[in-house]
Amino acid sequence: MRIELSSARITRRLGDSPRQRGSLTGESCPDLFELTDGNFAVIGTEATAALDPHLPSDAARADYERIVVITRETLIRAKRDIPDV
Repeated sequence: MRIELSSARITRRLGDSPRQRGSLTGESCPDLFELTDGNFAVIGTEATAALDPHLPSDAARADYERIVVITRETLIRAKRDIPDV
């Protein structure tokens, strides 16, 4: 199912900003955002070619989807802002 993003906007950052995590040069800026439609957006390192062959057999990726890697620190610092179910 492709997500329609034309009307989605960024509502808030989850966790600390890259600057707060020590990225002062703009060279390493993984980030997580909550969108107005309730979905999440990720800025990270594109790693589809490297990781796609290693996906578990029950995982799938559509042609328009990409595998993106963020640092462990980015996700841990965002944990407090991720809503509970």
